[in-house]
Amino acid sequence: MLAETICSAVSAAGLGIAALTAYRRRFLAATRIAAYSLVPVGLVLTGVVAWVSGMVFKPTVWIGFGLLGLAWVLFMATRAVERRGLGRAPKAPKPAEGAPGREAVAPGASVPSPGTGGRQTARPAPAPADDFSDIEAILKKHGI
Repeated sequence: MLAETICSAVSAAGLGIAALTAYRRRFLAATRIAAYSLVPVGLVLTGVVAWVSGMVFKPTVWIGFGLLGLAWVLFMATRAVERRGLGRAPKAPKPAEGAPGREAVAPGASVPSPGTGGRQTARPAPAPADDFSDIEAILKKHGI
């Protein structure tokens, strides 16, 4: 009952402001204000206000909202743990230094042959000028 009275008062005030705006010959703004001021009365007449006010004052509804919030927090916490990698199984231990096995290969290195036990022969490092030749070509292409 109180919510319906407040919505009616807000609509009446809005219509009064719309009338004053129309008196000042600002008809487009007055029409817009009148449209906004009719919304509360429309909500009262359709029963939306009674439904919302009945929902707001029930403790079970607030417990439901609390449980939904808790579920959302739990979902976000599990996503954060997954992103950081804290929820994964521990990685397998690395083989010992002298033990044969797969070792990391440098990006420019060839695949190790099976006869060498995964070890590679030493390759000479490229000259520093060779490292920047592709960058120089790109800069020259763009005129820099």
